[in-house]
Amino acid sequence: MKRKDFLLSAIPAAAILPEVINGYSVKAMSSASPLVQALLRGTTLTDHVLVIIQLSGGNDGLNMVIPVADYSNYFNARTNIAIPENRVLPIGVSGTGIHPSMTGLQTLFNEGKAKVIQAVGYPQPNFSHFRATDIWMSGSNSSQEVYSGWAGRYLNYEYPNFPTGYPNTDMPDPLAIQIGSTTTLTTQGTSVNMGMSITNPTNFYNLVNGTTDPVPDTPAGKELKFIRQVNQQTQKYSTVIKAAANAVTQQVTYPTNNSLGDQLKIVARLVKGGLKTRVYLVSFGGFDNHSVQVNTDTTTGTHATLLQRVSDAIKAFQDDLKFLGVEDRVVGMTYSEFGRRIKSNSSTGTDHGAAAPMFVFGSKVEAGMLGVNPTIPVNATVNDNVPMQYDFRSVYSTLLEKWFCLERSVVDSLFPPNINAQLQSLPLIKAGACSGVTPPPPVPTDVLITNSPNPFTGSTEIKFTTAGGHTFIQIIDTLGRVIKTLVDTDYTAGTYKVPFVADGLANGIYYARFQNGVTQQVRAIMKVR
Repeated sequence: MKRKDFLLSAIPAAAILPEVINGYSVKAMSSASPLVQALLRGTTLTDHVLVIIQLSGGNDGLNMVIPVADYSNYFNARTNIAIPENRVLPIGVSGTGIHPSMTGLQTLFNEGKAKVIQAVGYPQPNFSHFRATDIWMSGSNSSQEVYSGWAGRYLNYEYPNFPTGYPNTDMPDPLAIQIGSTTTLTTQGTSVNMGMSITNPTNFYNLVNGTTDPVPDTPAGKELKFIRQVNQQTQKYSTVIKAAANAVTQQVTYPTNNSLGDQLKIVARLVKGGLKTRVYLVSFGGFDNHSVQVNTDTTTGTHATLLQRVSDAIKAFQDDLKFLGVEDRVVGMTYSEFGRRIKSNSSTGTDHGAAAPMFVFGSKVEAGMLGVNPTIPVNATVNDNVPMQYDFRSVYSTLLEKWFCLERSVVDSLFPPNINAQLQSLPLIKAGACSGVTPPPPVPTDVLITNSPNPFTGSTEIKFTTAGGHTFIQIIDTLGRVIKTLVDTDYTAGTYKVPFVADGLANGIYYARFQNGVTQQVRAIMKVR
């Protein structure tokens, strides 16, 4: 039998060959693939919020979470920067404590609202700031180039076809908000970024108050003022953000001179103000401490100041969430693109390393410590790294499953196939966090989009059934790029046909994505010679 004839007889309704979209395995058959099923569903009805705190620069985890039980090896490895044993703050975990500047976070541990995950990393770590950050944001391996973010893929699952049709009645608010000059790879979907940026806290309060930063009294300054006004007027979500912010008139006191606190204060205000936004991203930099990490008193210095600001900001944020009555809705996490080496350098600093601890915090967090203190050699060398205990993708997948309440099969589909088999479901969130969450509606069983012939050579006819109203059909390649929009108009209810001419396209699998109201279906189509 000829290959083409075999394919024609073996795949009459939908291609069932395993394929990859942006590095993520799917079966090109709508009823079998969780990733394709994700395109067919509505959103999971949960009001849970995740706040992601990036500690940029590569945080020294060993001076943040100190292995008291192995203190002699810890001290011998970093005599010039080690924290004195009698100054380490206990957190209710035997043999482990945190930096003496982190009294705020210690209080959260005492209140049962914080957990440390020891030695989080990934195999074959990359020590470039830029590449390592991409790996953490995308959820990829060090050998993979993935151009979407782990949170972006989640939001793309929940809100397919964004930004077309958004904002809308069901989701009038930003899907994700990054406080910073640009939206990050973390919220990048398969084709567009699923988040928006608030440039900085000043920009936020200017928006709320209807003001702008002063400009110079020059022709260029007047033009700048006009550009700012136009940008503000054209921002789709400025109205809902302003309304949410104005709904909150009182908050707890946050620490001064603390940019992380300034960002988290905005997040708390928007959550309480009623935004349905699910993911917030904030960042705090300065952790690339190759030299002068500490003062003569090793409990003080650059790193101590950074950790104090992180700790104070998180404590104020958690107190604010409680004051505002929304703390049960919010979980936060910290991460840095890598840790530091076990042995300090001669410049009273630390060099780029591998695994490091993460914190998760919130009233719904299962408090304490996950894992054990890192193994520290008796005679550590400059090449020794903290060995990984937990893959960071397991932290992400656990939050998606146990906080955002996704089915495990869907969670697995959001990560590359060579990773999802290794993902663990970790004890991070208290039992019952997903009780009462409404799951997505069942996947439709009616086939609403087909094509003939399939496979095809130069062209094929797309047949679709619409319930009436606005109907949308896109052709998407295996990289997730929209190749062509075939249909984008209103129809009366019925069955229709539209040709798809594939001249100039390479042979292979493509996807015809159908959307009609809240219904989506995906059809795999194959072009052959």
